[in-house]
Amino acid sequence: MTLSTRDLLPIGELAARSGIAASALRYYEDLGLIHAERTSGGRRRYRRSTLRRLAFIRAAQRIGLSLDEVGESLGRLPVDHVPSAAEWKGVATSWQCRIDQQIEELERLKAKLTGCVGCGCLSLTRCGLYNLDDAAGAAGPGARYLLGDKAPAPPGTDIPGD
Repeated sequence: MTLSTRDLLPIGELAARSGIAASALRYYEDLGLIHAERTSGGRRRYRRSTLRRLAFIRAAQRIGLSLDEVGESLGRLPVDHVPSAAEWKGVATSWQCRIDQQIEELERLKAKLTGCVGCGCLSLTRCGLYNLDDAAGAAGPGARYLLGDKAPAPPGTDIPGD
């Protein structure tokens, strides 16, 4: 099927319509999340259906999916047409599981935070988030993390604390 120029959007128009910077669009293309046709002059042209894929990417990021996970999900959807209800159902089901996991994680975090005095220092002995066994107290008096000391990563995470 040959597409008319009316069916293909230049990168600037796609950026304007999607609200996503052209540099991000090029990055998404490099990752294989979206695909462009090339003109004889090498300019990118995107199918109108790319707007839906970009909306999909934004929605996935809002629920916390990484770009790798987004790529997995998009890999299960057609590139050349809008997904049917059946094609979308599998992806939606996997997202529901991910959202449920996030809700559980946030509930656990919420339960831990209700015991915090709210001062921001997180230097209490009972704080299980950043100051397990009051390690901050060994660095000296005061709100050590507010004074610039680096907080360790919370137990069970690989992300360094701030």
